[in-house]
Amino acid sequence: MAEAQNIPVGSTTAGSIAVAAESTVATRMSAPPSFDVADFPVPHGREEEWRFTPLERLRGLHDGTAAATDGGLKVAVEAPEGVTVETVGRDDARLGRTGAPVDRVAAQAYSAFTQASVVTVPKETVLTEPIRIAVHGEGGTAYGHQVIELGAFAEALVVIDHTGDAVLAANVEYVLGDGAKLTVVSVQDWDDTSVHVAQHNALVGRDASFKSVVVTFGGDVVRLHPRVTYAGTGGEAELFGLYLTDAGQHQEHRLLVDHNVPHCKSNVVYKGALQGDDAHAVWIGDVLIEAKAEGTDTYEMNRNLVLTDGARVDSVPNLEIETGEIVGAGHASATGRFDDEQLFYLMARGIPEKDARRLVVRGFFAELVQQIGVPDIEERLIAKIEEELEAAVA
Repeated sequence: MAEAQNIPVGSTTAGSIAVAAESTVATRMSAPPSFDVADFPVPHGREEEWRFTPLERLRGLHDGTAAATDGGLKVAVEAPEGVTVETVGRDDARLGRTGAPVDRVAAQAYSAFTQASVVTVPKETVLTEPIRIAVHGEGGTAYGHQVIELGAFAEALVVIDHTGDAVLAANVEYVLGDGAKLTVVSVQDWDDTSVHVAQHNALVGRDASFKSVVVTFGGDVVRLHPRVTYAGTGGEAELFGLYLTDAGQHQEHRLLVDHNVPHCKSNVVYKGALQGDDAHAVWIGDVLIEAKAEGTDTYEMNRNLVLTDGARVDSVPNLEIETGEIVGAGHASATGRFDDEQLFYLMARGIPEKDARRLVVRGFFAELVQQIGVPDIEERLIAKIEEELEAAVA
């Protein structure tokens, strides 16, 4: 597997291809969390949480000018027997339990949606087939809300597949009962003209396990904000991410793991590859260990491969620790080009340079693809990686 070249935190590579920075304080928002969009000022790009985002390309999602259109987005849910799928109104008590929106777009989405989808897996139900949620854009603007809830000791795998052309702002909630196990695979395979901004909140119950796999390929602008909090001791969270950023695309992943109860674990691994002029990837990894969260064990890592000139990475790992009584805490960020030694090793064994470069990048992503656990999705993603790399190394 290829290892990205280590770049000291806070440095810039030649030609400003990549940037890595660090703060010891978790990212602070310009306004406290709220369900009311009026509590958030219209961002101007100078705010900490917006300084990397091209606001002019959000198509009005950030300033209230983006009006929802009829029929612009279709959502279909395929669920195994025993799973309940409901469409509910805004007053349903199950909405908003995982936390309030933390920025204006998420608040706009919460204020603007008319109906929400609630998928419930009853307690002690162990699913052998995945729940599949297909979100397909048909050229319109939409605001969405999705809740996925697992009862105590239930186990499920959920695949959320985003395709088509859309301008979408959404909130997604994952509620895990005590001892539950949930794996979520969120695939962003949008058309190149799409804009997708979403906040994902996970509330992890006592001794529950949550695994998130975020895969981002398409879209003009994709900005995702996964967040994890714990409802009881013994909870575990794994957040994995894979992104391929092409010329002109902006892909931004902003994560927060809030260790707010004792004796919980988290592990974050995101990897990206970039190619083409003005390809821009942003990764913000925030981990907060509160004073009461003794016995915490956490680690986060972001690695990036820059395949061509003209691409830019901003990688910002943040770790705030308020108690010394922890098992472990750490973070890492690395960004670089191909490892010439890896290429030389493969080419010395008769592998053409083009194929060698593809093998290096495919190996770079292999461990994350294997985390998905759904053969047809894994095969599709491998094929997509091959397609993207064909253009990258041609």
